[in-house]
Amino acid sequence: MADDRNTLAILLFSEILGTDQILRNRLSKVLPKGMEISHFSVLNHLAWRGVERSPAQLAETFHVTRGAMTNTLNKLEWAGYIHVRPDWDDARRKMVAISPAGRQARESALSSITPMITQVVDELGEETVRATLPALRELRRQMTKDS
Repeated sequence: MADDRNTLAILLFSEILGTDQILRNRLSKVLPKGMEISHFSVLNHLAWRGVERSPAQLAETFHVTRGAMTNTLNKLEWAGYIHVRPDWDDARRKMVAISPAGRQARESALSSITPMITQVVDELGEETVRATLPALRELRRQMTKDS
């Protein structure tokens, strides 16, 4: 019985990891030139949230080190996609906001990836996608809880 559960768990994670690899590969090919998945993810998050976030908050949100987030933010700032300012309440911290150019870059990226992701939903069927989302969300919640 335990072997069956172990096999099931291995199959689940193998499918997720394989899907992740393929998805990242396909996304990388359709994102605008020079934009990485991490760049799009941060721009999308900032646009979606609509509020400034500190680099530490972004690192926590994306489950990456502060150093990795700083690297991504430096590239986004260099491209003019974000504004970084001192935190007026705590000069040791910085705050990050998406710039108008960042919003435009995000929209361009969304336009690039929309046909690919829409095709996936069309091929799987809306009902299957809707039924899958709760399990994936719960899996993400479980994985976040343990980290």
